[in-house]
Amino acid sequence: MSRFQVLLASLCFGTTGTAQALGPAGLSPAGVGAARILIGGALLVLVALLADGLRGLPRRPLLLAAAAVAAYQLSFFAAVADTGVAVGTIVALGSAPALAGALEWLVERRAPTRAWAIATALACAGVAMLALAGADASISVLGVALALVAGASYAGYTYAAKQMLQAGHTPERVMAGAFGLGAVVLLPVLFITGAEWLATTDGLLLAVFLGVVPTAGAYLLFARGLKRLSAAETATLTLAEPLTATLLGVIVLSEALNAPAAVGAALILSGLLVLAAPEVRRPVTVPA
Repeated sequence: MSRFQVLLASLCFGTTGTAQALGPAGLSPAGVGAARILIGGALLVLVALLADGLRGLPRRPLLLAAAAVAAYQLSFFAAVADTGVAVGTIVALGSAPALAGALEWLVERRAPTRAWAIATALACAGVAMLALAGADASISVLGVALALVAGASYAGYTYAAKQMLQAGHTPERVMAGAFGLGAVVLLPVLFITGAEWLATTDGLLLAVFLGVVPTAGAYLLFARGLKRLSAAETATLTLAEPLTATLLGVIVLSEALNAPAAVGAALILSGLLVLAAPEVRRPVTVPA
């Protein structure tokens, strides 16, 4: 069930690109990302207040999670702008599971499983194929560095959220704290990039959708799954996001699915199946 929740969250994450493509043209990606976090963060705070409040979250992991939420938005969009969607996506999404596994190993001395290593290798190869299928690959040292920052931010956020969940805090409280503070950090970005588009019907609908579905709803599912999974395994499962984005591009936007993209999609799906296999093979205990 936990893996299904993370996979469902990844399906929601994957709707972001299609939603932006269907929304108003010419918007700043960083501005859209900031608006998404602001609306999603506000909704998560409201949900937490109605549930059990926001008090009691440990300061250090909370600040790390909030800083990572903001850093990911800024560094990923900057990396894509500097080195292209292909390289930015490969480095950012591909490095996050490995960095999450390394972080858990360094801090908790818990080595990732063999199934995780195989699944991550397959899924990362698939992400690379999907991104390179776009044929916009260009290498920039600064862009690659920014993409690594994005990957590290995602890994750091996942690990910090895991620590708060292990301490007994609810998914609603953890997500509200991380995204509520992250929204405060990103507020100036929205004004710097321009918020006029939020006054239009199409712009407001886009922002509300991104805030509700791939942010508030998706991250609540993400946290519920993360509560019972390792940070490394959770980060690997979220590689279903580019697979979802590719399929939506084909189905909704009528984009062509070339051979490299098809191979990439198959590799990601294979990796996710490998990761799910231990749960499927787990023996059922029958009460005496």
